[in-house]
Amino acid sequence: MSKVPPILEVGGVLISSDILTEYFCCDYEKCKGICCVEGSDGAPVTMEEIAGIEEALDTVWGDLSASAQSVIDKQGVAYTDKDGDLVTSIVRGKECVFARNNDSCWLCMLESAYRNGKTQFCKPISCALYPIREKRFSGGLVGLNYNRWAVCKDAVEKGKALHLPVYQFLKEPLIRRFGKEWYEELCEVADQLLNASCTLKD
Repeated sequence: MSKVPPILEVGGVLISSDILTEYFCCDYEKCKGICCVEGSDGAPVTMEEIAGIEEALDTVWGDLSASAQSVIDKQGVAYTDKDGDLVTSIVRGKECVFARNNDSCWLCMLESAYRNGKTQFCKPISCALYPIREKRFSGGLVGLNYNRWAVCKDAVEKGKALHLPVYQFLKEPLIRRFGKEWYEELCEVADQLLNASCTLKD
């Protein structure tokens, strides 16, 4: 039986401690962006994000596959999955409608348009935060977990080689989601956890 990592509290957000201790760094040369096209549901989105996606839709429309355009025409940019969550629409039961294969590498057309200064919306925060998954509880409480997925094995190996913890790899999206002050507090908690671990080893 695998050991459940301790839960920490940072600025009112519950954090699974392995976000601070495990290593991760996307290796696009090896994974080819497979996370955009694997799985049984789309990426979790909020109503606000759906509005942002719809605003950017005309800009990215020509970059989407014919199959993706057909799905969006029928059901829109998002749908409600079996768990009752809003997620991006998918093609053939797995591919995000905004993913496009370019030289055997899957790219997000929303992010590409944003990076090129064509839109104001980048991509859903759930995509930017991966492998962190956010869970919302009653009363507005938020929890963050490290999601382990076999397709990300190369990212784990690269993270170990670089000695780059999950929370450091995801610095930009974590600040985007929770703010700079919160992230600085997270770093302090991570340092305390590391120092405590070193003390126990000594």
